[in-house]
Amino acid sequence: MHTSTTSTVPLEPWSAAELADAAKGHWHHGRVPEGAIKRILTDSRDAEKGDAFLALKGERFDAHDFILQVAENGCEIAIVSHPVDADICQLVVADTRLALGCLGACRRAKYPDLKVIALTGSSGKTTTKEMLGSILSRLAPTLITRGNLNNDLGVPVMLLELRAEHQYAVMELGASHQGEIDYTSNLVQPQVAGILNIGTAHLGEFGGRDGICNAKSEIYAHIAQTGTSIVPAADDYTDVIRSAVQTQKQLSFGAGGDVYAADIQLHAQSAEFMLHTPTGSCPVRLPFAGEHNVQNAAAAAAFALAIGVGLDDIAAGLEQAKGAKGRLNFISHQHYLFIDDTYNANPSSMRAAAEVLSQQDGVRVMVTGDIGELGASAAIEHYKLGRDLVSVKGLNFVVAVGEFAPAMQEGARSTQYGKKMQAFLNQEQALPFLISLIETHQPQPMSFLFKGSRFTHMETLMAALMEKL
Repeated sequence: MHTSTTSTVPLEPWSAAELADAAKGHWHHGRVPEGAIKRILTDSRDAEKGDAFLALKGERFDAHDFILQVAENGCEIAIVSHPVDADICQLVVADTRLALGCLGACRRAKYPDLKVIALTGSSGKTTTKEMLGSILSRLAPTLITRGNLNNDLGVPVMLLELRAEHQYAVMELGASHQGEIDYTSNLVQPQVAGILNIGTAHLGEFGGRDGICNAKSEIYAHIAQTGTSIVPAADDYTDVIRSAVQTQKQLSFGAGGDVYAADIQLHAQSAEFMLHTPTGSCPVRLPFAGEHNVQNAAAAAAFALAIGVGLDDIAAGLEQAKGAKGRLNFISHQHYLFIDDTYNANPSSMRAAAEVLSQQDGVRVMVTGDIGELGASAAIEHYKLGRDLVSVKGLNFVVAVGEFAPAMQEGARSTQYGKKMQAFLNQEQALPFLISLIETHQPQPMSFLFKGSRFTHMETLMAALMEKL
């Protein structure tokens, strides 16, 4: 299934001269397109008349191979790193990936009054971004990172969608290698930016949490000097993070910080707390479950305060916030509860999800897929996860699916709760067991939570089980 990453909103057009200037390129054989260029696209399937198709080159693909196809579909402009034999206007640049960055940066620079927030972290980025989007969108048109467009290609693609009406932008920045956040935060030029936490996501690429901290801390180098750096007050790496801050203004969130939640009451699908800030306190009814989401809300409040939003507007925005698809979405089906948390996973978000499930009704079953990008630590991290999940009070069953399910089972067996864990190498083997669990426990209510890294597609197993009911 093709899910487009392309905006459906009319974008600010480019002239041929603007495009060449911003991308630092030249028109091949002096053949310059006529009229305005409405969109710059990197997906050949969406390119049509009026668009410019930017041909990216990766390790396993080269989009220059699709230029004949886009020309046949009516697209008349391509941005290329070498000319190709096709009847199409070609803007030749040194490197199309870097040209995309230049175009995004050019569009950002066009709106100097735009208020930009950039955030990164090992977990909670998407939820915090959605909470911030809810706060700011109530006040004025806001550009918010869509889906997973948070890397060195996705960030400039999002910046290309900036329009004159936007007053705010919330940019999520991810890192899969050193230098990536340095690159993307330089494009974004935020007034307010910071790190949510330093966890164990992407351990493999960075060789440990110190490397992750260094990579995430690159975000602080590109905040406007008059802007504000946001730091987590209660992270293991708080002191290291603070040492990377370069702005005079700094705001911390979490326990012991400037912005924090107190008097927290966790409910099955929501939470209540008192939000304390340097400008006052107010009660918040958050439509998200789990202690971790209360912390995400405190972080969102800190970012919003730093960009000049009032406390009442922050509380109202948090109370109206909605989760992203596949992020702790509660689905009632027959008399069972399904919690879809399949968007992605890392060890800390997996543990947080288990705590949310433990608050639900009936027999509680957690179904986990493998966590990716842990490198050489994968087996031991899954072992520790298995040990910890079965020890969560209130979970009745943990069903691990995937290559590292046996490692999770070993971890579970190192505790007195080993019998809670069942391990399967694939979804086909796990499905009959899940059906048998339902049959065994009828007519009791049951709550299921499905979670795994994106590549495990745990939503497929969830859908298969729902179909059998």
